[in-house]
Amino acid sequence: MKFSFPHPMIIMLSFVALATLCTYLIPTGSFDRVLDEATGREVVVEGSYKVMENQPVGLGKMFLSVPEGIIEGAEVVVLILIIGGAFYVVDKTGAFQSGLESLIHRFKNAKAYLLALVGILFATAGALNGLQEEIIAMVPVLMILSRKVGYTPIAGVAISLGCALIGGAFGPSNPFSVLIAQNFAEVPLFSAGLYRMIFLVMALGFWIVYVIRTGKDPNHQANPSEEVPDKMSKSHSLILVLVALTFGVMIYGLSNWDWDYNEMSAIFFAMGLAAGIIGKLGVNGTAKAYSEGFAELIFAGIIVGLARSIYLVLQNGQIIDTIIYALFNPLEGLPLGLSAFGMMIAQAILHIPVPSTSGQAVLTMPLLTPLADLIGMSRQVVVLAYQYGAGIMDMVTPSNGGLMAILAAAGISYKDWIQYAWKPILVVFTIAAVSVVGGIFLL
Repeated sequence: MKFSFPHPMIIMLSFVALATLCTYLIPTGSFDRVLDEATGREVVVEGSYKVMENQPVGLGKMFLSVPEGIIEGAEVVVLILIIGGAFYVVDKTGAFQSGLESLIHRFKNAKAYLLALVGILFATAGALNGLQEEIIAMVPVLMILSRKVGYTPIAGVAISLGCALIGGAFGPSNPFSVLIAQNFAEVPLFSAGLYRMIFLVMALGFWIVYVIRTGKDPNHQANPSEEVPDKMSKSHSLILVLVALTFGVMIYGLSNWDWDYNEMSAIFFAMGLAAGIIGKLGVNGTAKAYSEGFAELIFAGIIVGLARSIYLVLQNGQIIDTIIYALFNPLEGLPLGLSAFGMMIAQAILHIPVPSTSGQAVLTMPLLTPLADLIGMSRQVVVLAYQYGAGIMDMVTPSNGGLMAILAAAGISYKDWIQYAWKPILVVFTIAAVSVVGGIFLL
């Protein structure tokens, strides 16, 4: 019988079951925690790890973690559904199709430059606000763009999600990773920005060139007699400006107004309603388009919720602190270069059971900064090791609900994604390793 690669839902449920098994195999342990008044978060106390009585997760609790994970991730799930509905409304107005046709025609003799521009835009969004789950709703548009310019669906995901994750992993300003880590490491916010930008340009440049060279669809039939598209209507132009303004307000709100998922959901919901009215869909037509958009992305939202279920099982079994202790405790006696590299690899491994980048910063920075002081390593290097390890790992770990949901929405199997992406990801990891080791001498 021919082997069929598991469905994304089966992959996620398998990880839930594996996490449950780990609660029986890995000893229970815990660090003491104290409230950090500056951030309002609980942080671990260095040197406080202690072994506790095992608390394995039973079968009933494992199944209960599925709805609990979806509920705990409700804000993200709602954001995915609302953005998906809003983008579906915009698509129904014809604005996306009109805008894409105009854009592709303008770059008809320079399609590689168009892809590069798309990659740079997504990387910028990743560096500014950790763009990831928001891409789920953009997948239909990205698939159309990829097909129109002669590239595969995988290339469409790589040039969007891949670039966004590289921007978030290497950039100097991601509020959900580097800024949180710098805050807990007690180094100035945005410090070593130029150093990070140098390696961001290297990693992003390599990634974009790789996608452009390897992502072409061999079955694409070029159409040299392609007609000149009609000039965009005023309503379509206004809708696209509205979409761009919404993203601008969202980025500003995240950076300056302490916005979270609910505020993002609200502004995109309003954008969808306005787009439907401007696009002459009418009240009922807009509502119908919204409901169809919700239906398209329900499964993607469930995948994100299942990723939370994995973490819940590990948390209930109280083995996350044991994993952290086992990964980072052996690094103390290594030479600085190996210790820094080991920190990055340990952060990458830890990101499988802890898929939240901000949560991982809160867990690890209070432990690693005293270690860095003890062995004479710059705290900035510790932040780099976390930033690269967790950020790049988002591109491969199945516990990343955003990745799995985007692949599901694009109709791409996890196996096909890994087969395409593992080689360039190794190169990106190598660039990150050079940055971490170089930081010992330069930061």
